[in-house]
Amino acid sequence: SLKHAGAIITSAMGEFTAPSQKDNPQQEIVLLRAGGTIELFRIVETSSSSNNVNDDDDDEDTRTFIKLITRVETRSVLRSMAIVRPSGEKRDLVVIGADGGCVSIIDFEGGKSKLLHCPSFGKTGCRRGTPGQYLAADPKGRAIMISATEKRKLVYVLNRDSTGRPTIASPLEAHRSRTIVIDTVGIDNGYDNPIFASLEYQYPDSDDPGHDRMKMLGVGKTSPEKQLAYYELDLGLNHVSRRWATNTHRTACCLCALHGGSDGPSGVLVGGEDWIEYLHEGLESKEGNNKIICAIPRRNLHPANKGILITQMTVHRLKKSFFALAQSELGDLYKLTIRLDPNDKTKIVGMTINLFDTLPVANSLNVSKLGMIFVSAEFGDHTLYRFDRIDVEDDAPTCTSEESLVAFVNQKKDPVAVVQDISSFFDSTNNAYKIACRFTPTALKNLHRIYTMDSLAPTCGILVGELAGNEVSPQIYTLNGRGPRSSLRILRHGAAITELAVSDLPGVPGAVYTIRDNSKDMQESKRVVDKYIIVSFADATLVLSVGESVEEVGEGSPFVTDAPTLACSALGNGGIVQVHPDGVRLIKDGKASEWKCPGLKRIECASANESQVIIAFAGGDLIYFELDPMSGNFQEKTTKNMGADVSCLDVGEVQTSRSRSMFAALGFRDATVKIVSLEPGKLLVQRSSTALSARSHSISLQYMVTNEESGVSDIILTIGLDDGSSVRTSVDPVTGTIAASSTKRFLGARPVSVSRISLNSSAATLLLSSRPWISRPDPKSGKTVMAPLSYAPLDHGCAFTNDAIKEGIVATAGTTLRILSIEAEISGLGTEDEAFNCNKLDLRYTPRQMCLLAAGGGDGLRKLVLALVECDHNDYGLEDKNAMGFDPSSSGKSKKEMKKKDEDGDGMDIDSDEEDENMKDNKEDDEEENEDDEEQELRSTPIRGPYPTSSGNWGSCVRLVNPSEGCTTLDCLEMNRNEAALCCTSVRFHSRGGEALLAIGTVTGMTMHPLNQTTSHVVLYRVVNGERLQLLHRTQIDDGPVLALAHFQGRLLVGIGQTLRLYEMGKRQLLRKCELRGLPTIVKTLQAAGDRAYVGDMMQSMQFVRYDSTANRLILIANDRTPRPITCQELLDMSTIAVGDKFGNISVLRLPRGADAGAVDNSGTRALWDSSRDDATPKLDTLCNYHVGEVVTGMTRASLVAGGSESLIYVTVTGRIGALVPFSSRDDIDFYTQLEGCLRTAAPRPTGREPQAYRSFYAPVKNIIDGDLCEMYGKLSFEEQKKIAERLDRTMGEVTKKLEDTRNALL
Repeated sequence: SLKHAGAIITSAMGEFTAPSQKDNPQQEIVLLRAGGTIELFRIVETSSSSNNVNDDDDDEDTRTFIKLITRVETRSVLRSMAIVRPSGEKRDLVVIGADGGCVSIIDFEGGKSKLLHCPSFGKTGCRRGTPGQYLAADPKGRAIMISATEKRKLVYVLNRDSTGRPTIASPLEAHRSRTIVIDTVGIDNGYDNPIFASLEYQYPDSDDPGHDRMKMLGVGKTSPEKQLAYYELDLGLNHVSRRWATNTHRTACCLCALHGGSDGPSGVLVGGEDWIEYLHEGLESKEGNNKIICAIPRRNLHPANKGILITQMTVHRLKKSFFALAQSELGDLYKLTIRLDPNDKTKIVGMTINLFDTLPVANSLNVSKLGMIFVSAEFGDHTLYRFDRIDVEDDAPTCTSEESLVAFVNQKKDPVAVVQDISSFFDSTNNAYKIACRFTPTALKNLHRIYTMDSLAPTCGILVGELAGNEVSPQIYTLNGRGPRSSLRILRHGAAITELAVSDLPGVPGAVYTIRDNSKDMQESKRVVDKYIIVSFADATLVLSVGESVEEVGEGSPFVTDAPTLACSALGNGGIVQVHPDGVRLIKDGKASEWKCPGLKRIECASANESQVIIAFAGGDLIYFELDPMSGNFQEKTTKNMGADVSCLDVGEVQTSRSRSMFAALGFRDATVKIVSLEPGKLLVQRSSTALSARSHSISLQYMVTNEESGVSDIILTIGLDDGSSVRTSVDPVTGTIAASSTKRFLGARPVSVSRISLNSSAATLLLSSRPWISRPDPKSGKTVMAPLSYAPLDHGCAFTNDAIKEGIVATAGTTLRILSIEAEISGLGTEDEAFNCNKLDLRYTPRQMCLLAAGGGDGLRKLVLALVECDHNDYGLEDKNAMGFDPSSSGKSKKEMKKKDEDGDGMDIDSDEEDENMKDNKEDDEEENEDDEEQELRSTPIRGPYPTSSGNWGSCVRLVNPSEGCTTLDCLEMNRNEAALCCTSVRFHSRGGEALLAIGTVTGMTMHPLNQTTSHVVLYRVVNGERLQLLHRTQIDDGPVLALAHFQGRLLVGIGQTLRLYEMGKRQLLRKCELRGLPTIVKTLQAAGDRAYVGDMMQSMQFVRYDSTANRLILIANDRTPRPITCQELLDMSTIAVGDKFGNISVLRLPRGADAGAVDNSGTRALWDSSRDDATPKLDTLCNYHVGEVVTGMTRASLVAGGSESLIYVTVTGRIGALVPFSSRDDIDFYTQLEGCLRTAAPRPTGREPQAYRSFYAPVKNIIDGDLCEMYGKLSFEEQKKIAERLDRTMGEVTKKLEDTRNALL
């Protein structure tokens, strides 16, 4: 996997790693990701203030983000999760229900996952009769209930053994036949027997003589009714019984338990369509019913006959009270206030529902003790909000339970209306519409956004290519989101860089250095800030002083400015050393002393740290200097000839509490590197050496913490080579021996420059080639991660720190000096959570497909543009929305976004004497408006448009995007009313001179159930000057929906329902040339190459079709024997194709040899009935099969590294980006096959699912190695890694290097 799935199944808030402290409250979030991943995040709040100790009024800037603590790969289908805190425990445990037939209890103590229990209870797989779909925990941590969709419920009792370790007892059955479970929750009833509430209904017995089909359809009084049932666990008798049940609303779908015992009323909130009701055993209320029910506020433009479903509810407890939040399917968030009897807090007298805000539709709502709420969005990015207030405004839309009961009583008094009983009355959407108040959704009022977690879910398509025009590596373009949260995202591997300052230089520099402030005040306060920036040119040195601003030091500078600087450093005694070609200058207290080179020698290269200096002359002569702590001057310790010219060297860094570096690294022009000793008495004695494939350009010795537990630092040797590669290896800290295994990686076409930097208070390495890179060890996994930076190529760089920038980089690019900052802590740079840098373009509707067009620009040059088709079902078009008073471009958005249209309008120039004063006033107004815009941006929220009153409504548009200018929209054309654009392609008709045209397949008035449409069209557009779309003509098609288009031999191939048709360009419409009828169901995907067309059927896999030009007909030459619901395909060669299906499988199919020739009947003697027989059609061979676990929605064959080999890149509906890398040698196949076999038994199974069984979910895995499983090798214990390496006849380092090389070849 290149990027883990972004979709969240469910999430929960708690304290999992350590108990929360009063002075430092800690909240963590556990996420169940699609694809079988469990992630633990921590909410981190950091405050940055000025480093000036004399400034009492420091302005603090609080930043909140979510940091990944650990990730657990389960290789299973995760279904449910519950949080339980056993009695006497101060931390929470996580209970997982998956498809492994087990219930798992996981402990995250110390940030590491530990499987406590995993008892099995049933078969594997997601079966309706196997528990795992629903989990509920007793609020006091005494028991958990795991339920199946139908019939089976199991209750586990949690205890503790003599050591205090949580234990789990044998399951107790609470089965009930013919029962469908909708939701379960644990009831808070203090320390009485645990009770679990289940929302369920019991369907009639089919063997009952009185049973008929009408009953099953829910018609008549005998239709099954939903019930809320209480199941009680008797701890004394160790038995579960069905204690109480009552009927609920017919559309009830979710439960939420209220606090009970002495602090609350207990009971359950039941959410359904249009209503929220409160139910509890023994409840007494008005009119003799046992419910407190309340209607929810409705939107103004929502249809009266369309209900609004409550999808999520949560309850949060405060010190003296509690409140509940509920969200509807439209995203509206409601606050539920439970009114208690003043004399008895366990008795509810009423309920009030207020509109709180509008948020993205969530799979989970998690309220934190820190005054935040985390929204796990159903689609799109997940968001962390902070509460501005809990109490809603007085004018907020409000509904009360008393209003609902009054309306019920009044309808009985109406002599005209038909009297309804209480169940029928509250089942009616029209009654809810009459009772509920109205509102218009706006921007956030009670919340504001503080952090956004990127998610690519859902991803509908992918395109890989270097379309920006000025970058080295290609970008990944994906179609993401749904409705108002849709976007086109541009992913670049690596982290984003913030450009803080750019300044021009008088020439092209040769190096850049920084010198920290080592004054006594700084050393006493242990502050690290840089005092000077040294820029070296070919014949001069520029010295810049760093303070509140960066300024050039004048002529009185003690530095040598008429010669280049080869090395410089701040010394431990407060001085500065500068090395230039003619000597070594020591600067202390503003005075300079200098050591001159003997004779006519000139220094070729040098390196310096706090107390040591090494210089190298031509011919390999070295001189080593060391700072005398008594006199404060440098002493020449030794001289040695190394026998070869030195190309680069590094004296290393001095560790804390040490006075010198013990080793130095030397790179020579004969492509060797040597480690020499700097230990007194053994100065410049060679300790080890290694040969390289190219000459070293730069070198670095650096102490890095590679193991977080031990805290031991290893010496990492990083070498930049002239051929654009880097070599990383380790050096023994005692003997100085270079490790035998090293990792080499190609970085770019330019020689690699290496320098030491710091990220997140830990060591890292900056490598500069055609693209900047960061190398940093992950302390948790122990492996080193290299990530490129999404920035222009840099020539030289080094670490930079001052009061405003804690960890920055100062670099040169051409004739400019740049100060940069990397948000490594938030982006996850250098960790296993390393992400792609993402930019996005907001879209109007859900994107369906995109294609690349080579259009002619206005200047006659060829211009690449992206064409996107977007459409949404059950939505109005832009014109209809505006006519209804709903503006999708401004609803819920900031003023800054709304002003973009006005800024592009024509304005009148003003010429007056007061123009200057007006400009000043405008500047002040702009500053205030910018602050307001930032506040409004944090309160913007996506709002869904009005819901249509009838089916078959669509909103759709065609968008033209320029990828070379930050993906700006060139043109956007709205389609006709209820017309949906579903597919597009670039086509070049020979009859039109090969001009690239855009073909769009549209459907008008399409309904899903049943699948039907009014008409279909193929619309042709011409791209004028590479900037706008011009309609050529529309061709009406009545044979079915158009879902696939492809360019084919200068014509257009169209998939129309069960027909494949070839069109030629006409003057007024497309001209039909030939067709192939009788395809299995509906043509979903289509590709063409040569004289073949590759047709993906919606239900019956692939069909290979050949075009016979002599007979002008399309011939079916082969199909697949396995029915696969195809979602995407990618052609690998003329006879091989990779496909993805709706069940989450990737398969590679190949046409058998000779099948193409056998399918064509040249003699004409073949009978028609023989050609129509299915068994006479050749069948495709299945070469590979692999279960991804998520619906694969797009794939492409591309290389993510410039000049690298191609891989099959795929995306899934949950936002995962993965790759299938072809093996080039038999040795690689044997190695990974054996490694995978070892890890199938050695890798942990958190949910009890066997890895091979999971990858063979629908069909046996074939000829594909599970790369994610192989990467688990680095997370095993040392003993297990060693044992597996011995079985493979390799060392641990060789196995790790092999895994890194495979991933590095891909990224």
